[in-house]
Amino acid sequence: MQFSVVQGDVAEQSADALVNAAGTSLRMGSGVAGALRRAAGEQLNEAAMAKGPVDLGAVAVTDAFDLDATYVIHAAAMPHFGVHENESSRAHAGPEGSGNDGKPTSESIRSAARNALEAADERGCRSLVIPALGCGVAGFDLREGAAVIADEIRGFDPEHLDDVRFIAYSDEEYETVRDAVA
Repeated sequence: MQFSVVQGDVAEQSADALVNAAGTSLRMGSGVAGALRRAAGEQLNEAAMAKGPVDLGAVAVTDAFDLDATYVIHAAAMPHFGVHENESSRAHAGPEGSGNDGKPTSESIRSAARNALEAADERGCRSLVIPALGCGVAGFDLREGAAVIADEIRGFDPEHLDDVRFIAYSDEEYETVRDAVA
C-alpha cells in the first residue's frame, strides 16, 4: 500500500473515500468538516447527522454527494455533544455541563483512524484521503496526532486499499505532518 503526505484541501481531492474529521455528534461545523460540507452541499451534513451520534472512535459512512469521491467516512476522534434535530439540549449537553466539546485523546484518534481504514477497505476502496483527525480545531497536538495516524496507516494490512494520502492544509501543517511521519 502506498502511503504519502500531501498538501491541499481535502474537499478538492479525488479518491474513492475522503475522511471527515468528525465529532461524535457527526454535526459538520468548521475545519475539515466545514470544508467538506461547503463543497458537497448541505445534504452531506444531513446524511451524516442522520447516522449519529456515534461512539468515540467509531465511523459512519455516507455518500460523497458533490465531492469527487464515492464515500465520506466520518471518523469521530473528538467527543462532541452537539444537539441533533428533535433532541433536547440536555440529552447531549456532555458530562457535567462541559459545553459542546470534549478533547480527543491519542486512543480516540487511533481508533478513528483504524476504523476509517477498515471502513474504506471493506467497501472495496482503492484510494483514501485522511486528514489529521482530532487535531486542528479539536486541539490535539498535531505532531503527536500525525504520528498516531501514521502508525495506524503503516500497521494496516488492506485487502483493497493501495493509495492512502495523509492530507495537510497549510504549509506549516504539511511540514509538521511530513516531519512527524518521516
